Amino acid sequence: MGPILLILRPQPGADATAARAAAMGLDAAVAPLFHLRPIEWQAPEAGAVDSVLLTSANACRLGGEQLAGLANLPCYAVGEATADAARSAGFREVRTGPGDGAAALRMMIDDGAERPLHLCGRDHIPLDDPRIMRRIVYAADEVPALPDSAVRAVRDGPVALLHSPRAASVFAKLVDLAGLDRSRTCLAAISDAAAGPAGTGWRRVATAPLPRDQALLELAAKLCKIGGSDTGKVE
Repeated sequence: MGPILLILRPQPGADATAARAAAMGLDAAVAPLFHLRPIEWQAPEAGAVDSVLLTSANACRLGGEQLAGLANLPCYAVGEATADAARSAGFREVRTGPGDGAAALRMMIDDGAERPLHLCGRDHIPLDDPRIMRRIVYAADEVPALPDSAVRAVRDGPVALLHSPRAASVFAKLVDLAGLDRSRTCLAAISDAAAGPAGTGWRRVATAPLPRDQALLELAAKLCKIGGSDTGKVE
């Protein structure tokens, strides 16, 4: 049996990733590093915005009743999971943006958006554009210590999945606080930006070719196949 996958993203995304991993024949341990909660927010006045940007499905899941007043606006979502969540939340015109939030914003501007609204989490990556309005609709509170399931996995040498820069930073901090050896763990990151904050000292760090959960799992499967070898090539 190869290394176990360590899934660190919040619920319900963690279980969704675990289900995909199981379908690929991979063993996984779910150990979310964050707990999600809604934050009270005020929607802009009618006409103040002309489009909506969603960089996380959590904004739809936790945005509450005020989303209904925005549902007729064109909605741009980063990734298919976020697009599906937007449709479930009632958005009628949903377009899946490429890459990350910055790429989706460029797509919105190219389509003629002049007053975009970004619905996001408290610890979001800011998008540098004076035209964008932001509303923070949820928070992801980090756990105070590495979950027991993660401690056991790190001791055995897992492949840890990093879905965000913040997850990388928190995971590295909590591994060190627990007195665990970084060099036993391989990191599979969804992007270069997500890998960087983890720092150095890990057995291997690899980045998915696309910022998608499925691409990340395919990368992790390759890491599991080579057993975390320091010399095996990830292709």
